[in-house]
Parts: sequence; C-alpha cells; structure tokens
Amino acid sequence: MSFPEDFVWGAATASYQIEGGTYEDGKGLSVWDVFCRQPGKIWGGNNGDIACDHYHLYQEDARLMGELGLKAYRYSISWPRVLPEGTGAVNEKGLDFYDRLVDVLLENGVQPWVTLFHWDYPQSLLQRGGWLNRESSDWFTEYTSVVVDRLSDRVSHWMTLNEPQVFITFGHQGDYHAPGLNLEFSDALVAAHNSLLAHGKAVQVIRAHAKTRPNIGAVHAASIYFPGTEKQEDIEAAHSRMFSITGKNCWNNTWFADPMILGRYPEDGLRLFESELPDIPDGDMGTICQPLDFYGLNNYEGRGVRATDDGGSEIIQSPDGPPLTTMEWQVTPAGYYWGPRFLFERYKLPIVVTENGMANCDWIHRDGRVHDPQRIDYMARYLSELKRAIDEGITVNGYFVWSLMDNFEWAYGYRQRFGIVHVDYATQKRTPKDSAYWYKDVIASNGSTLTNLPGTG
Repeated sequence: MSFPEDFVWGAATASYQIEGGTYEDGKGLSVWDVFCRQPGKIWGGNNGDIACDHYHLYQEDARLMGELGLKAYRYSISWPRVLPEGTGAVNEKGLDFYDRLVDVLLENGVQPWVTLFHWDYPQSLLQRGGWLNRESSDWFTEYTSVVVDRLSDRVSHWMTLNEPQVFITFGHQGDYHAPGLNLEFSDALVAAHNSLLAHGKAVQVIRAHAKTRPNIGAVHAASIYFPGTEKQEDIEAAHSRMFSITGKNCWNNTWFADPMILGRYPEDGLRLFESELPDIPDGDMGTICQPLDFYGLNNYEGRGVRATDDGGSEIIQSPDGPPLTTMEWQVTPAGYYWGPRFLFERYKLPIVVTENGMANCDWIHRDGRVHDPQRIDYMARYLSELKRAIDEGITVNGYFVWSLMDNFEWAYGYRQRFGIVHVDYATQKRTPKDSAYWYKDVIASNGSTLTNLPGTG
C-alpha cells in the first residue's frame, strides 16, 4: 500500500505554541503575548512565555526529527521576533535563529516548510489597526521580503497564511482567540479582505525574490463533509455542504480559498453578506489570486451528510457514544477520502495535508514510555482513506502530523496533548510516544506498513 515515491512525510508546529523566548533577544510582543494576560482567556492561566523552549532547544529537536525519519518539518516564523515593531528595523538575533534552524534541519535530513503567519501578529501593528488597516497587506509584504531574502537560498516550500477562517472568526469577529476584538461582521470582512491582499502580495514577493524555485500554498481550516452512503444523491449533498456558505461568518471553505485560487468571492457569500461587504477596489482580486502550487489542508474531523426527500440535505446525527478525541472531536476517517477528492475537483491543485492528528490522554507510564494506541489507530485510519483518494487519481503530495510535540494549545493552554513527542513542561524533557516510533516505521516503508495492525509486525 505504498504511497507515491515522492510523497512528503512530516510533522508540524507553530512558533507561539513551542518557541518560548518571548522576552529574549529583542523579540517584540505578539497579540498572543498580550491576550494570554487577560484573566479567564486561557485554561489554567497558561501562556507561551516558555512553551516547549524550542528557541533554546531547537538543535535537540531537529536531531530528534532526523532520528524519527521525518522528511519535512512545517513550522512558522514569529513576525515580531523578526520585526519587533512589525515593520522597520530588523531584529538580527531573531532572524539569525531561523537561519540556524534551517541549517540544523537540513543537517538532519529534514526539509523546512515555512509558514509565514500562524497567528502571532505583532502587537505594535494591532495598535495601528491590524488587519483592519488596508496598509496591513504592505506590512506583511515587508516582513515576507525580509524572511525570503534571508532563507530562500535553502527554503523552497512556503505557506502564506495559516487558517484565516480561524484567526478572523475566533480572533476578530469573536474573542475566543487573540486579539479578541469582537468586531461587527462588516469589520471582520474588512480584516478578512486585507488578509487576502496580504496573501496575494506575499506570493508575488516570494515568486519575484526567492533564490531557489519556490513551491507556495496557503493553509485552510477545511470543514469536511462526506456522504453517508455512496449513493449519488448523498455524494451531491455532501459536495454541496462542502462549498456552501450558510451563516454570517467566515467559517466556511470558500470565502478565502475561492479568491486565492479562482479569483473571485463565492456568489452565495456575496448574496448573504451583501449588506456588510466592504468596498473592493479594482485590481484587488487580481492581486489576491496568484498562482499557487498546492492547497494546504488542515482537518481533524468531518460530518456525514445525506440527501433528504425534499431535495435538501441533513447532517447525520452521531450514534450514542461516538469515538471522540480529548478535544471531543469525532473520529471520522471517511473524510480523508472525500475531503481531498472534493477539494481537488474544485480547485485543481495538489493537496498537502498540513495538519492532522488528535489530542489524547497521554502521560509517561511506569515503564518510562508513552503508550498512545488511540493516536496510532487514528492516524492509520485517516492515512488509509487518504491513500484511497490517491489511488483514485487525487493528487496528494504530503502529510504533516499535528503535532511534532505537545505544546501550548491556544485557549486550551497545556491541557491538550497533540504531539507524537511528549513534553514534560517542568523539565523540557522530550519523550517520543509509541506513535512516534510507529510513524517512523510508516515513513520508512512509505506507508506500506499501514495495513499492519498493532502487534502484527
């Protein structure tokens, strides 16, 4: 059951969730540094000041990635570590950190995949309006230029934005994530549009200035719907759910991806949002829609759909006691056949699974190991469905497990553990879990061991 010969096997992290070093070497504050100080926002009053201390332990972490056989590592760069004020003076010590990280990854046989923005927006720029300010796209362009100039002689894989659905819906329209603005929907749409402009301009910068041929994508928090049966009417119902906008928020699959890839906002969204839409100057959509090399898919669960007798559709209610992760997300591997299939058919771009995994009830057992059979089973099921999609002609170029290591899980703080490597936050000791060794074997076999059940060799 081997995957394509050039399939990329990796793991993913994000800067604020693992780096720490918040007040070291000239780094500026991010919106998450400030948000975590607000009472009641983060479980246990946790914050990312130290996190996994990756800022100091990056060499050890890179060696561990090499030992686990990872082919690639998807990580993000902290904008305020590079540009403490968001624009202007470059923090050379911060940029040097990422320079050294690239080198040590390559020394350990791990290909760097860089995400430019994974939510840690410079606090200084928020005070100038943040994504509500049309100049924000130029601020992001300046930051992108600095990073590309330093790293693109060795980095060829780039992602502009991570999950704009999340940072706009949760952090701008709502207050569950940083910066917690609770905006009117009309203002959230302004922020969304400016972030799309930033994406497009960043792609232009990478294409124009990269020193090695770039491979560029953006990462979407995809909501996957899959048919309850393989009847044509159920398939059509699930497909319709995948690409429909039904509520006044940006939590959908098309409001960001359609402009990026198809060059237009989706018609149903334009109709539904008509009274809240911002003015869109001529030329903006052309700037936003730049040639991309892949669609970055972040997804952990899906929803089954069936057609109804009246020509509509409905979500299939889960049975009592469904399989759940500790995030209370359902285990739905069928989505990893149908989701990539639907997305590939619509956008005609290769799919890269940039995040997939599960939070589990993990601790170090008395034998000194971390046994996480649920995670192994979860990954095996999802990867098997992904292979089914590949076998039927869907182009999928890679898979990055979320996450390399346990980390600061945003509003959940350190309550949830997603890593294939356990982190003792008091000592910073890394302990690869059983899933890490299982994944190492999967990588070494290029997926052929997925058919093996635990204990069968």
